[in-house]
Amino acid sequence: MGNWVVNHGFSAVALVVWLGLNVFLFVYAFLTFEKSDKYYYTREIIGSSLAWARASARCLNFNSLLILLPVCRNLLSFLRGSCLCCRRTLRKQLDHNLTFHKLVAYMICLHTVIHIGAHLFNFERYSRSCKADNKSLAFTLSTLYPHEKGSPWLNPFPSPNMTAERLTFTSIAGLTGVIITLALILMVTSATELVRRCYFEVFWYTHHLFVFYFIGLVIHGIGGIVRGQTEDSMKEHPHSKCAEEYDKWGEPLHCKRPQFEGLPAEAILHPSKVLELQMNKCGFRMEVGQYIFVNCPSVSPLEWHPFTLTSAPEEPFFSIHIRAAGDWTESLIKACEQQNSPLPRLEVDGPFGTASEDVFQYEVAMLVGAGIGVTPFASILKSIWYKFRHADHTLKTKTIYFYWICRETGAFAWFNDLLASLEREMEECGKVGFLNYRLFLTGWDSNIVGHAALHFDKSTDVVTGLKQKTSFGRPQWDNEFSAVAAVHPRSVVGVFLCGPQSLAKSLRKCCNHYSSLDPRKVRFYFNKENF
Repeated sequence: MGNWVVNHGFSAVALVVWLGLNVFLFVYAFLTFEKSDKYYYTREIIGSSLAWARASARCLNFNSLLILLPVCRNLLSFLRGSCLCCRRTLRKQLDHNLTFHKLVAYMICLHTVIHIGAHLFNFERYSRSCKADNKSLAFTLSTLYPHEKGSPWLNPFPSPNMTAERLTFTSIAGLTGVIITLALILMVTSATELVRRCYFEVFWYTHHLFVFYFIGLVIHGIGGIVRGQTEDSMKEHPHSKCAEEYDKWGEPLHCKRPQFEGLPAEAILHPSKVLELQMNKCGFRMEVGQYIFVNCPSVSPLEWHPFTLTSAPEEPFFSIHIRAAGDWTESLIKACEQQNSPLPRLEVDGPFGTASEDVFQYEVAMLVGAGIGVTPFASILKSIWYKFRHADHTLKTKTIYFYWICRETGAFAWFNDLLASLEREMEECGKVGFLNYRLFLTGWDSNIVGHAALHFDKSTDVVTGLKQKTSFGRPQWDNEFSAVAAVHPRSVVGVFLCGPQSLAKSLRKCCNHYSSLDPRKVRFYFNKENF
């Protein structure tokens, strides 16, 4: 017994630890997907086979991580060399590398069988729910949203006519699953003792299919066939309260429809070739004024372009506005304009912070946007609208001066609704003086000016439809700064710009000129967006 412990004790401990980790990962993942509120509605369709599939997948990933380590000869040589000071029994365990490699392979085969079996049940239940009684919860969940790219559907079967075989060979998860399984079967069967002894070349070359196995494993879950409810939706639509009245979802005074994880949601084309992309958050966290990098592989796989977020953190999606200004943006807009085609795949990196995040740290803020440079202030103004709607008393900012300098009248269109909503909200809250905005049109002609002069007595502006009249030409910054300094003689004013360097130079000069050396008087602090 003592000799056995000396020779095999460490191997036994390592084996127990490995088995224990597999059991822990399986049980933990199983209970997570079996009990999680996020997957409540998914379980209503496919039942416990969801937990079996995900638990076995967790163990598959873990063992696939380990499978190559025992056969990395350079790694083993390094460990032997670095363990000269170790006990002989520890170094001796490295001789069992092939045994451990085989044990891990057997574990992968076991969980592959469980995973495939669970998903066969899943596909069958998905298919049945499409054909179920139209008064059932499973049928309601399966037909809740149209089955389009970007739509937050829950059932991957788009219609009752879809078969499990067809979905298998037309989805990323299905195709990669077939490739992974075939590669695994060929590697395992060619690794038997008989094949290795009599046909070593077959064993050797077939084992190189591990490359396809790992490639398939990496991209297997990209398609997102199995989805759960989003975090924001779980707050607005708790299943404990809403599941029983599923036939009234979306009606007034009843629960909203549950939202499930989806891909980029909607593309909206505004005048002056401005494209708005709204994307589902799915765990995305942002602050006002932040920006992201966007890549569209179908347009250019290597180009990443920065765009400021135009949505507020309080909104259930995040959005950007893209103006046609070059080959890449024009190609992206053209791809999104196609009526009968799904949205192209978009990849997002971020969000990243900017100077505009500090806007709510000032009692008075001057926001200056030039052209499409208005985008970070769209996020700020939307957030202010939500803060007033929810009576947020933590808002430190008391007054905002907003200046937008634009060349074309059409460019105002996509921003008008937001400003109009803010006008109404400020009036209802008794905060008419909170937002003071000025719109400057630089690309005007005599016809526009004449039309504006003719209708000057109207209560709304003829260019924008807003109460504030549009100014023609560029702002006189000395007049603007002196007016703000006169109204707020003891305030700290934050000046935020998203625009060209020439405008930054003028604003920085005015900030220095109108700031008082006396800390008790007005001071202007300049901040500029830099990408």
